[in-house]
Amino acid sequence: MDFLNNLGLGFEAALSLNNLTFCFIGVLVGTAIGILPGLGPLATIAMLLPLTYSLEPVTGLIMISGIYYGAQYGGSTTAILVNLPGESSSVVSCLDGHQMARKGRAGAALAIAALGSFFAGTIATMLIAAFSPILAEVAFLFGPVEYFAMMVLGLTAATLLAHGSFIKGVAMVLTGLILGLVGADVNSGTYRFTFGSFSLTEGIEFVAVAMGLFAFTDIVTNIRGDQAREVTTPSLRNLWLNRREATEAAFPVIRGTAIGSVLGLLPGGGAMISSFASYAIEKRLAKRPQEFGHGAIAGLAGPEAANNAGAQTSFIPMLTLGIPSNGVMALMIGALMVHNIAPGPYVMVSNPEVFWGLIASMWIGNAMLVILNLPLIPLWVRLIQVHYWILYPIILTVCCVGLFSIENSLLPIYFAAGFTLVGCLFWRFRAEAAPLLLGFILGPLMEEHFRRALLLSNGDLAIFYQSPLSIVMLSIAAVMCLVIVLPQIRRGRSVAFTEDA
Repeated sequence: MDFLNNLGLGFEAALSLNNLTFCFIGVLVGTAIGILPGLGPLATIAMLLPLTYSLEPVTGLIMISGIYYGAQYGGSTTAILVNLPGESSSVVSCLDGHQMARKGRAGAALAIAALGSFFAGTIATMLIAAFSPILAEVAFLFGPVEYFAMMVLGLTAATLLAHGSFIKGVAMVLTGLILGLVGADVNSGTYRFTFGSFSLTEGIEFVAVAMGLFAFTDIVTNIRGDQAREVTTPSLRNLWLNRREATEAAFPVIRGTAIGSVLGLLPGGGAMISSFASYAIEKRLAKRPQEFGHGAIAGLAGPEAANNAGAQTSFIPMLTLGIPSNGVMALMIGALMVHNIAPGPYVMVSNPEVFWGLIASMWIGNAMLVILNLPLIPLWVRLIQVHYWILYPIILTVCCVGLFSIENSLLPIYFAAGFTLVGCLFWRFRAEAAPLLLGFILGPLMEEHFRRALLLSNGDLAIFYQSPLSIVMLSIAAVMCLVIVLPQIRRGRSVAFTEDA
């Protein structure tokens, strides 16, 4: 009964006119961003974070989450029609989706992607609603020792699954942890690394870091490759599947949903890892694996379901434990902190309308996306053909206005410009910035739990080896670090990300 009452509270919040409007804006922007190659949800959410300052917490989170899972839908459109992944998780969709389009079945490919994504998103949202309260109850038993160990495990897994070398991933996490130390000490109030600047006493502005590393860096690195794109334009009359196509797509969609729902929980996993795993499994199970890469329906249906399920179940660790599983979830934690809401299991108790309103909005948003993606195909085709040099000046102007509005100061803009240079260096040396953002977000929380644990033990580090849960999580993190040095694992990890690089 409590579950139904809470779900009713969520739909009451999500169905308000204001929240419905921002849910629609979120999925619309997410679809558009997913369609444009190079502009991902991480950069877009970083751009729009200042807007959430003026919104209610649940409204801001509904919009941000809509952008994230909306981008998974939009990315498949570009992959199918142009053979370019609009989003990193859509790389696999290029392999068979575009081949279907070249054979005159672009409409069917788009329908498979949209309907498979809708099914996966609906099931994943049901899993969030069912299992998040259970996991949150377990999280209430955690103390500072367990939280610290869990954050160490999360950062280790995120580093392991980041693109590029493991050493670069470790360096990114450590850099993020160091940046998170800037500002006042959580216990003594002593200023650290402020260099006498009053503006740094509250730390480096999170939005400036995110916008510089992702939004502005994406603009700088993508505008150099702006070029005309050849688009396969489908007829609206061919958007229906025939019986054979529907039958061939059904089981891959179900399997992809299951794979994505599990892998979405892993730190550093989510949509991209899920789509690659689903493609590999479908190819292994296929009676005619030689058809993969030449328009196999299973090669499109499975990964599309997997990336949407993975995107949505990645909300579970963020909502219940306060642990971001990827860069987008780190931005959502930042949005919660802006509104003085501590991420973790207490959100369900102290702000139930935020927790359940967000979950209810995902059902509504997935329904909106099916309506948006199929009838508006001609609009998306025109959007794909827009040149970046038209879009980017507008985006830059809006971003700078948003940064200025944070403190009514130019300082956040200067910080964003500085982190843009850093982001371009990372791009040049093929180092992924997402682990840095995870370290930056989790650093202050890790320090707080670490020092609280030491206060409880009078400074004895043995406290971290006295909790069974802590021992298990720290041991897993240590094993992960050791396993990556094995030659076979290292080679397999490199191959897994070759296509996305």
